[in-house]
Amino acid sequence: MHDDASPPLSHPALSRRRLLAGAASGAMAAWAGPLLAREVDLRLPGKPALRPLTSEFPQKGEMILQRTRPPLLETPLSVFDTSVITPNDRFYVRWHWSQIPETIDVASYRLAVHGHVERPLSLTLASLMRDFEAIEYVAVNQCSGNSRGLFQPSVPGAQWAHGAMGNARWTGVRLKDVLAKAGIKPGAVDVRFAGLDEPLVADAPKFRKSLAVDHAGDGEVMIAYAMNGEGLPLLNGFPLRLIVPGWYSTYWVKMLSDIEILPAKDDNFWMAKAYQVPDTQWGHVEPGTVDFPKVPISRMVPRALVTNLADGQRVAPGSSVAVAGIAMGGDCGVAKVEVSTDGGAHWAAATLGEDLGAYSFRRFTAKVTAPAAAGPMAVLCRCTNTKGVAQPMRMNWNPGGYMRGGVETVTLTVGDAA
Repeated sequence: MHDDASPPLSHPALSRRRLLAGAASGAMAAWAGPLLAREVDLRLPGKPALRPLTSEFPQKGEMILQRTRPPLLETPLSVFDTSVITPNDRFYVRWHWSQIPETIDVASYRLAVHGHVERPLSLTLASLMRDFEAIEYVAVNQCSGNSRGLFQPSVPGAQWAHGAMGNARWTGVRLKDVLAKAGIKPGAVDVRFAGLDEPLVADAPKFRKSLAVDHAGDGEVMIAYAMNGEGLPLLNGFPLRLIVPGWYSTYWVKMLSDIEILPAKDDNFWMAKAYQVPDTQWGHVEPGTVDFPKVPISRMVPRALVTNLADGQRVAPGSSVAVAGIAMGGDCGVAKVEVSTDGGAHWAAATLGEDLGAYSFRRFTAKVTAPAAAGPMAVLCRCTNTKGVAQPMRMNWNPGGYMRGGVETVTLTVGDAA
């Protein structure tokens, strides 16, 4: 444990003492309390769309409750309209197993690094912060099944709208540096990660995810101990989580406690069977397709979402309509965002906001003119990333409800106020 004289990390609000202060606060017993308040309509096609809003989870503000155990909490779309950085208390939550530690004692916590290495490690949080260079960047964390509830035809699984994602400034150390200290032996193939969460039944597979050894050592993959200048919230992975920028969050292992270097390809359930997508562009197959080559989900795809307008919102005939939203390039930066009001026949460039880095959300704004005649008005937005990849007009589909990436539409109502 370090005293207040410990040198600050890269964020001025961070100190080692602050992050090493005992244990994560917030009792998970709060789950047993009253969870339901008012409801929000997620406008999920062809299915019940009302979800309760709750503020009863530790270290969390008002969130959309998708599931209580294991906790699935969705960020309301309105939060993304306030800032490109998602506040910690409004950052979405997704766990696979419900046996999650209620508190973490950082004095006894250890991160194990073992397997195909020269020097197995057992790192305290203090030693990780003291002995390795701190790095920081902004990156989007997005659930593989974000927006699954909007898939048509519908698919099983958590019925998220667009709020199973968030954008944060992450602070931590390079996984590359930790692996170098352990000394990877020749012939290493994969690096496997596990956290402190456990399945409730003995024969269920513990949640483990792997990266190829070259990816794990690319210098960008991070072991994070801070999020937006604070220690990670318990439900977002305190005390450490893996950050894999540009990849879906299934790889961003929370409450990280174990890193194992493997001399062969990882064939555990969560790599070989779960989170598989069609081996096609955009992970797309035609609805009803059941037999197709599959690969583990990996890189995110570009997306753009309007955040200041809602389906059914009324606008005056002939009026100027402000459009604002967020875009991400997926596995690289945002090059441009365009807006259309004629079904994609013509596109107008939106104005991009501050660039916080290749893996961050980026704000966009535009103005469109409502038609003079009453009726529906469809507003489309399309992101093109710095690799030249643009969102397709046709929405992609697969039976897992993963990787949604087609152009999104908000349909307004043109007419005088009722």
